[in-house]
Amino acid sequence: MDFTFSEEQQAAAEAARGVLADVAPDAVPSPALTTGAVADEFDRALWARLADADLLSLLVAEDHGGAGLDAIALCLVLRESAKVLARVPLLENSAAMATVQAYGEPELRAELLERAGRGELVLTVAASGRTGHDPAELAVTARQNEEAGGEWTLDGVQTAVPWAYDADYVVVPAHTAAGRTVLALVPRVHDGVALGEQFSTSGERLGELRLESVRIAARDVIDVEGAWEWLRNLLTTGTCALALGLGERVLRMSSEYTSKREQFGFPVATFQAVAVQAADRYIDLRAMEVTLWQAAWRIASGARGALPVTGDVAVAKIWASEGVRRVVQTAQHLHGGFGADVDYPLHRYHAWAKHLELSLGPAAAHEEALGDLLAAHPLG
Repeated sequence: MDFTFSEEQQAAAEAARGVLADVAPDAVPSPALTTGAVADEFDRALWARLADADLLSLLVAEDHGGAGLDAIALCLVLRESAKVLARVPLLENSAAMATVQAYGEPELRAELLERAGRGELVLTVAASGRTGHDPAELAVTARQNEEAGGEWTLDGVQTAVPWAYDADYVVVPAHTAAGRTVLALVPRVHDGVALGEQFSTSGERLGELRLESVRIAARDVIDVEGAWEWLRNLLTTGTCALALGLGERVLRMSSEYTSKREQFGFPVATFQAVAVQAADRYIDLRAMEVTLWQAAWRIASGARGALPVTGDVAVAKIWASEGVRRVVQTAQHLHGGFGADVDYPLHRYHAWAKHLELSLGPAAAHEEALGDLLAAHPLG
């Protein structure tokens, strides 16, 4: 088997490294020193550079001005973005665009994809449910009025919506009386839509999205079986890619620090206790990597497996959640007081890691989901 990335995938990662080369992870105030958000909006200048490099439309077909690549290419780019804590909605925007392309009506695709690919529109996704622990699709109800041209009415609340105050549209999963899940593209500024401020551990502003009798045209609602599951799997896998990139940068920071820090006349990196801890975290990162690419490959190829693709995504998220937590905790330990110093960037990575660990469900939630899949699909 050939496990190397294609030339196109490698080119996307290389382009991302070029665009992100001068991004500073401490370009905004420390979350430890702010009572609210670290900034009023995301990094618009970086967003424009990503658009110019065609990195906002990786998953969009060439017919709509995109690169026509796959989930693996997106994860490669997300991995690079996390190394510098890039403050942009790249994952949410890309996943929403890919879902509109795969399941949306032609009119909706024509209106959104090219503009979003150029950075003119920003899309995000409400995927945390009412409390962050319940299924997101159950937090909002959707009723269709056939007499009003198929218009839909939405009611409910979604918590912790990333980049909600910066997005033009929020993709909202909702359930119908018949038990189906639909995806509604809800404009941020719209009758019946309200936002409440929330804040991530990383210091970024989230939004509690409140919907009260919000009317959405039929063409802006995706009513196709499997669309929400596909979108959630892509979001979760992308979150794993972010965790991997962050963990890799943190391990490198630990290596550089312990190679310079001396005790008893020797670099602490030469001490067995330090080397063993670093080696354990390296193993965590390699496990995070292999499970990530397995999940991304299943999404990109549509290949069948012993379990549905959700199983591979669950395994990747379990390793990402557990692994990134262990990596940053070990880094804090090896750095000593420097790890908590607000003038040193490690504490920012720790804050972002905690956010990624819990995003779209912690390890325990995915272990439970994996158990349910194994019960429903006995192996062998």
